[in-house]
Amino acid sequence: MELRMLKKVLAIIRKDTLLRFSSKAELLYFLVLPLFFTFLLAGGTQSGEGDNRIRLLIADQAGSPLSAQLIAALEASQTVRPDLLPLEQAKAEFDERRASTLLVIPPDFDLVRAQAGGVDLLLYQQPNNLNSLAAEQALLAAINQAAAALQTAQMATAEAESIQAFESEAARRLYSQDSLLAAQRLRDTAPERLVVERASTADSVEYDPAASSSAGQMITWVFIPLVGISAMFAYERQRGTLRRLLTTPTARATYLLGTITGQVLMALLQMALLLVFGIFVMKLNWGREPLGLALVLVPFALAAAALGTTLGTFIKSEGQANGLSIMIGMVFALLGGCWYPIELFPEFVRSAVKVLPTTWAMQGMLDLALRGGGPAEVLLEGGVLLGFALLFFAIGVWRFRYE
Repeated sequence: MELRMLKKVLAIIRKDTLLRFSSKAELLYFLVLPLFFTFLLAGGTQSGEGDNRIRLLIADQAGSPLSAQLIAALEASQTVRPDLLPLEQAKAEFDERRASTLLVIPPDFDLVRAQAGGVDLLLYQQPNNLNSLAAEQALLAAINQAAAALQTAQMATAEAESIQAFESEAARRLYSQDSLLAAQRLRDTAPERLVVERASTADSVEYDPAASSSAGQMITWVFIPLVGISAMFAYERQRGTLRRLLTTPTARATYLLGTITGQVLMALLQMALLLVFGIFVMKLNWGREPLGLALVLVPFALAAAALGTTLGTFIKSEGQANGLSIMIGMVFALLGGCWYPIELFPEFVRSAVKVLPTTWAMQGMLDLALRGGGPAEVLLEGGVLLGFALLFFAIGVWRFRYE
């Protein structure tokens, strides 16, 4: 009897798998979109030590000490990251919108022109771009620094000329250049007159973009299709196949076991693939506590499948089920902290969302990834998720009908 039941369960699993992946578009939701959003929300593969300053294209056509000083001031900026390129390449990248701002330093940007009355700079900005506005402010700050050093050099040159005239205009220009470099060195080596001491209080929000996006997107994209089990029940009720199936020597429990087990196994496979991506591409240490992961992810998959089973007993059509499963999945994921840190929500929201399985799953994953937890630290989350699964399964089995 047990062997016959096992064969029926395996046949139902095979049928549901073939039905689910009958369209190649299913692979988009099964793997492509989860990987895409994981990578996107993590900011690519950049670590927290990367240079996150705004890229500022610079085409330096002058190559003068004055332009070098301006570029040095921009490199010291905490806002922009200068990228020196030939003019044509810089314009091409700017036109392709690969950078928000382009600074062109003309050939006559030198001391002679500056001392004669002023020089011009060309600044190209993408319209309605906040990064471009921030780069403009950083450029103005760098110009003010360069102007201060230039003014100091001019005063030094005038003072030296009042003591003894220069032998030639070339000697005067050379002295001005040396004075400009000396003023720059003095400014760079000047002692800090304002000392900032930062408090050592730990940040109350533990957040790592890579770990949070990996965990959040895995929970989101596994939760939605498991809740979508409701659509499978609605589809088979509408087509009459569920009634015909249950008129055969197939118990209702066997059908439910096969349907739910198949979807949970596919969810576990999907999660395993996303974990492998996190380990090898995003360099996350998901493999550190495999037992802890199992204690969170297996009860979560069961809870999501149970919720789909319960939902399937209330929904009449496949279209309703598809729409509701996506809506419920996205709302539960958002409120559960899968897309944004839950600490950013008001206190009353953080308390209210504890009724959602996604909240506990995300908390368990972050306990493992960010807080160095192990199996003992996620027993509570796993137990709560298992409680969700038992509750939803009880309601779903109680209300299950084939009509």
